Amino acid sequence: MRHPFEQAVAQHGGVVLRVCRAVLGPVDADDAWSETFLAALRAWPDLPDDADVRAWLVTIAHHKAVDLVRARRRAPVPVPVVPEPAGRTGGDTPALPDDDLWHALAALPDKQRRCVAYHHVAGLSHPEVAAIVGGTAAAARRASADGIAALRRTYLPTLERETRA
Repeated sequence: MRHPFEQAVAQHGGVVLRVCRAVLGPVDADDAWSETFLAALRAWPDLPDDADVRAWLVTIAHHKAVDLVRARRRAPVPVPVVPEPAGRTGGDTPALPDDDLWHALAALPDKQRRCVAYHHVAGLSHPEVAAIVGGTAAAARRASADGIAALRRTYLPTLERETRA
């Protein structure tokens, strides 16, 4: 017999929030978390008893994150002057703010960021990650490994400079 929904929220709520923060950042994470559990509550009665609840909730969080990103991209942002796009080479890349892992994660390509979040934060297996983001388990493993390697190159040197100072 499946556990009550409240128990699923208590058991997996923290993981889902960390995944939302890793994928969306701290500003939109709470909205995605709320939307995830509202959708999960509606679907809870139809969930099979043998379902992997954590993977199911992370999948819902993924869909809610995609929805939020799409909604933000469609919404116009009023600005007094339209800025010129910054180049992505050489000295045009902005420096990472001190001890802010989100900016390092945000610099990763979408698929790498999601694979890192779903595998390393949520603890899902690579086949489960592949089922969420699409592709094969090997591709999810590669994207996750590439994302972690990029974080080691960008975030860890920043962190090491802070500890030496």
